[in-house]
Amino acid sequence: MRDLLNKITKNFILGEGKSPSPSLFTYIQSLNETLSNIRARTQTDARRLSMAKEHLKEIKKGAKRLYEEVQLLEERLSILEENKKD
Repeated sequence: MRDLLNKITKNFILGEGKSPSPSLFTYIQSLNETLSNIRARTQTDARRLSMAKEHLKEIKKGAKRLYEEVQLLEERLSILEENKKD
């Protein structure tokens, strides 16, 4: 029992200074805001910005699709683990 308490305390103290890492969606949002704040000086730059924004939208769609798939697979895994215990 004492060992368990020491382990929990150690993990808490070691993890106390860590901040949670930003999610993929946070990075996407930040990049989108950055692209929105850039002002194109030439027509070529405007086209490049437009393409970058479109690519970012596709990345966001793909990330959302992958996130949903991971959630589904985690649910299936938990069901399989429950069935295995029975």
